[in-house]
Amino acid sequence: MISLAKKFRKNDDRDYITVVSGLPRSGTSMMMKMLEAGGLEILTDNIRTADEDNPKGYYEFEPVKKMKQDTSWLPDAQGKGVKIISMLLQDLPLDYHYKVIFIRRNMSEILASQKQMLIRRGEPTDKVSDEELAVMYENHLRKIEAWLNKQTAFEILYVNYNECLKSPAKYSKKLNKFLDGKLNGANMASVIDSSLYRQRS
Repeated sequence: MISLAKKFRKNDDRDYITVVSGLPRSGTSMMMKMLEAGGLEILTDNIRTADEDNPKGYYEFEPVKKMKQDTSWLPDAQGKGVKIISMLLQDLPLDYHYKVIFIRRNMSEILASQKQMLIRRGEPTDKVSDEELAVMYENHLRKIEAWLNKQTAFEILYVNYNECLKSPAKYSKKLNKFLDGKLNGANMASVIDSSLYRQRS
């Protein structure tokens, strides 16, 4: 299911910033790959390279993690796409125009994917139970989505990861419409690799 909230301040004299967001392990890297294939210039530094958990790459940009201290890179992000996990969205200054593609995914799959990543890295998986983490994430999602929908600087498109995998052509068309028809929808759909859908609920 896709829902669109059109609450934003019109700003015709500069490009918007395309933001891909969601919980960690929700499918944000896949979405970045789709947008790149569609022709959107991506803001990434490739410091975190592809691995078994993300064979197609993470598409991260390190300055995103330090937005509380420095947002001097934002002007260069206009007209481009950048990945920002949902926990950091409130660090974005509100004097820019953002189009946010917010990825939703089955919670049990997110938790399973995160646990598998920790196992591969040899890190403990029992610091917080799945039940506790699920509650924390659900509370966070309610708060951040409520906050986003009140901000005039944001347009938001909610995309279900699981459904996008099933109908890539349909979702690529909707994504392209959201981004003003500037992208190649067929190319976006072509990069969906269902073999990487490893944590199925």
